[in-house]
Amino acid sequence: MTEEPPRWAPKGASNRDEPAEDEQQARDDEDLCSDGGPTAAGAAAADPDSVDDLLDTEDSGMTGYNYAYLDEHTKREVRRATLSAIAIPGHQVPYASRAMPLARGWGTGGIQASMSLLGPEDTFKVIDQGSDESVNAANIRRLAKTTADVDGTTDTTEASIIQTRHRVPEEVLDDDQILVLQVPITDPLRRVDPSDDANRRRHAHKDYAKMWVALYENVVEWGEINVGSRYPVMVAGRYLMDPSPIPRWDVPKLHDADNLYVFAAGREARIYAVPPHTEVEPLAFADKSFQVERFDEPCVHCGSEDTYRTEIETDDGERLVVCNDTSFCEKREADPGLAKDHHLDRDGVTWGPATGGVEAASGHVDADGVAGVDGGDDE
Repeated sequence: MTEEPPRWAPKGASNRDEPAEDEQQARDDEDLCSDGGPTAAGAAAADPDSVDDLLDTEDSGMTGYNYAYLDEHTKREVRRATLSAIAIPGHQVPYASRAMPLARGWGTGGIQASMSLLGPEDTFKVIDQGSDESVNAANIRRLAKTTADVDGTTDTTEASIIQTRHRVPEEVLDDDQILVLQVPITDPLRRVDPSDDANRRRHAHKDYAKMWVALYENVVEWGEINVGSRYPVMVAGRYLMDPSPIPRWDVPKLHDADNLYVFAAGREARIYAVPPHTEVEPLAFADKSFQVERFDEPCVHCGSEDTYRTEIETDDGERLVVCNDTSFCEKREADPGLAKDHHLDRDGVTWGPATGGVEAASGHVDADGVAGVDGGDDE
């Protein structure tokens, strides 16, 4: 009499003529190895017997992993989404965000975009709020170097792909570079309406009246548009875009840039982009123009007055004003007169707010990213 399968078993299942457990395990192991899975050496590395085994296998980073960590299907999907985003500047393109070896919200979207774009000839740089040496930046750079066998660098001018959180480098990027930005919140309209369905309809109809009302209320309350980061911008005259939590100082760098910007959100599974030489205009009123941050003191390390600066506190409780971009600050310490476009064949490249003298103190930037004197209300 044939034994019936359990009720939860799939249709057509039967316990008849089942192979022995050892034989089945042997077949599974054989299939796994033939499909390019972990070999015996890889299995031994995954199950070490001693600390010495761990040390011996520490440099075999790619054992058991696909190139650049992600499987090829995932990388193709991310690249297709990126191409679609480039074709429609500022438009949010959905993709199937995969699980990564870190929690959502810590750069999973940026890692997927970077790993999908990296190739053996690339040089990779990671910035975490201006620093190359934070734990998050160092670990992401190590993951890329281990699984993709690429060179890592802290020099902006040497990198072909740069992944960043909350900053755009101070040195001018050229047309051979890609900047991948980590994005926590993709839709700028979420500031004024939490409904994603309603906001997608607004994007479809280019109906951004609610955002304009919110900015007007901001002016009524503060006397100016007081948005510290995630300043809303209009891309190519069509889509309202969230430029990620970069400071206002970096917003003018998006306009007519030589490089490609890719914005990737792993938690929200969205990718959008700003292609080279695209018009990017921050929202502002005729009598209340867009303004960048104001700084009263130069950097204590390099003396720069034309960089974005932050305040740090020493162990002695002393507060110091320093450049946020640590890599460029070190270069300025060695050469105080170093220009932001020192590595390019041409001079006078506009990159961010034009600064110096009165312009540095005012922090006013018009729609074209050109600094001017701010005497209060603009005429």
